[in-house]
Amino acid sequence: MTRAILIFCIAAVLALSGCASTPKQPTAPGPAATGMPPSGVAEGSAVEQYIIGAEDVLLISVWKDENLTTEAVVRSDGMISVPLVNDVKASGLTALQLKEEITKRLMEYIPGVEVTVVVQQMNSNKVYIQGEVQRPGPQPFNGNLTVIQALALAGGLTPYADKNSIIILRAGGEQLHFDYSAVSRGRNLEQNIILKRGDTIIVP
Repeated sequence: MTRAILIFCIAAVLALSGCASTPKQPTAPGPAATGMPPSGVAEGSAVEQYIIGAEDVLLISVWKDENLTTEAVVRSDGMISVPLVNDVKASGLTALQLKEEITKRLMEYIPGVEVTVVVQQMNSNKVYIQGEVQRPGPQPFNGNLTVIQALALAGGLTPYADKNSIIILRAGGEQLHFDYSAVSRGRNLEQNIILKRGDTIIVP
């Protein structure tokens, strides 16, 4: 009986020892362990599609180098000033394209440099409304604005407006006609176009 108990105890100890020594599954290293830089928001789809323009405010961030990280306002000539590389053309580019251009220039001085470009303020995203509206001037533009909506943002037409002779001026000299009376009655709806950034609506 004593020998049987002894054998049973030895078996139990061996079984417990085997469970304790079961190896743990390896876990994937996090960003801190790999030493990789944090991913920037500039590669998001919304920012990638946005075309930078004058008066936009940009954050140019260089990983692990605060001296090269700067906030830049796009000048009227479309340029920004970046430490070490001086003037860089920003207007007409997406954040991703600008990032690639700045990275290419900085690589001459800092091999393996990591750059992030973030559009902080989209000040160039406007359309302009002139003439017989309640609040003429620039209006914010979100990329999905019709003529009727833009006129509503401007407070609507004044009593003196020629509703049937509104003109939309577009880059390149293109002129589009807009008949407010017809569109507001559900006719000629094709005239109620989606505006583009920089369009000017003139209400005579």
